[in-house]
Amino acid sequence: MTDYTLEKEYKVVTSDLVNVFITSNITSFTSEKRFDKSLTVSDLKSKLEMIMGGSALVMKINVFDKEDKVICSLENDNALLGSYPVDDGCRLHVEDNSRVKGEFENTAAVEKFELSKDEYAKKTDTVAAFLKKNKLGKYNEEEMAELAKQKEEREAEEKRTAVEGGMVDGARCEVAVAGQLHRRGAVRFAGNVHFQPGWWVGVEYDEPTGKNDGSVGGKRYFTCQAKYGGFVKPNCVKVGDFPVEDLDFS
Repeated sequence: MTDYTLEKEYKVVTSDLVNVFITSNITSFTSEKRFDKSLTVSDLKSKLEMIMGGSALVMKINVFDKEDKVICSLENDNALLGSYPVDDGCRLHVEDNSRVKGEFENTAAVEKFELSKDEYAKKTDTVAAFLKKNKLGKYNEEEMAELAKQKEEREAEEKRTAVEGGMVDGARCEVAVAGQLHRRGAVRFAGNVHFQPGWWVGVEYDEPTGKNDGSVGGKRYFTCQAKYGGFVKPNCVKVGDFPVEDLDFS
């Protein structure tokens, strides 16, 4: 009988990358980044300089565990990140006393570039100049005329639907908007509004299923209780014998 000896090799396998959180005494935000453990501390500082704004030459890095306890400091610039006990979920806190907290986040003192409409119009390398040169968008007179014509026809059709549908003040109606339950109420307004193009119908609903009290943006079109008013397109409104329904919202 032959004896067989089974030999096994055991080795610890760790990931080549580590996910860490980054904070600093300069910024108020926290970043989450993934770093290769083969980075030297010096290379890591250069990357952190781009993230947090601190100077790689003077920054100090302390490592905190998931319980926010200090594990170690990355002091040797030539050492590899993987030589330190930095695991996924640890926090690297960057200290740079040559900077002031929030100096990279406060934009109040930053001079803003502003260009007047006249100055912008004179430039030849803008989007507007390109559109104008190639007669695109609003600079295409034929296209704009066609769009204006379509708008007029659409509004005329909406108005005709409202008039022929008997959508006058006091008319009982049912509103059917796609994706919503049918609602009943009374027509209180029909016409143009300031907040959207086209023809609109203002409805006072029987129940508080609306969005307003008959006014929008400070302009009043009709009067009703808050949450009882709404505006819909004429094709969503059907006038007829629609008595008040007793809906239970309790």
